[in-house]
Amino acid sequence: MTTSTLRRHIAASPMSPSVPRLRMEPTGARRTLLDGGWWPRSTDPVAELPGLVLAIDGLRGPVNRLVLSMHGWDSRPRRLWVADRVLRLGYFGSQPVSLITALCDNGDRVDLLVVAPGTEPGTADAAMLLAATTGNLVRAQHILARLGTLPRSGAGDTARGVWERDGGPLVVTAARLTGTLQRLASA
Repeated sequence: MTTSTLRRHIAASPMSPSVPRLRMEPTGARRTLLDGGWWPRSTDPVAELPGLVLAIDGLRGPVNRLVLSMHGWDSRPRRLWVADRVLRLGYFGSQPVSLITALCDNGDRVDLLVVAPGTEPGTADAAMLLAATTGNLVRAQHILARLGTLPRSGAGDTARGVWERDGGPLVVTAARLTGTLQRLASA
């Protein structure tokens, strides 16, 4: 649905915002490139962005602007109605498709990895986990490619299993993830 106000089109979703598939770095530390990862269900910004905005509002403060890639979205509304306010959206060719930036009223900036909607669940979860890890130094556009370099687990490891791109099991523990992040940052 689109509303016209003073010659400006404001997009608004006719449905309630969905709960986003989102992982965020818990402390808000700025020692990292990304604050977390988001895995939208579609490439429709009007359907997907309201839930994300409300989640960020609750964690970091009210969002007033989103910076998105010019590519990867079904449409490019410039204004979006969310929670009784109008949000400004900016689309840029220089912004990686795998990155979204939220600017908050309090001056906070939230940079999130955007995992493509059709990504396998295990790969998406591993990418969001890596993006939300304190001290992550891997840029959004490189995270999915770099996941293939994570070490396979040994038989004695106990951790949650996730799947690599080739469909094989990959087990990631906090210690292994930290070591991998350090190796990737120095590569």
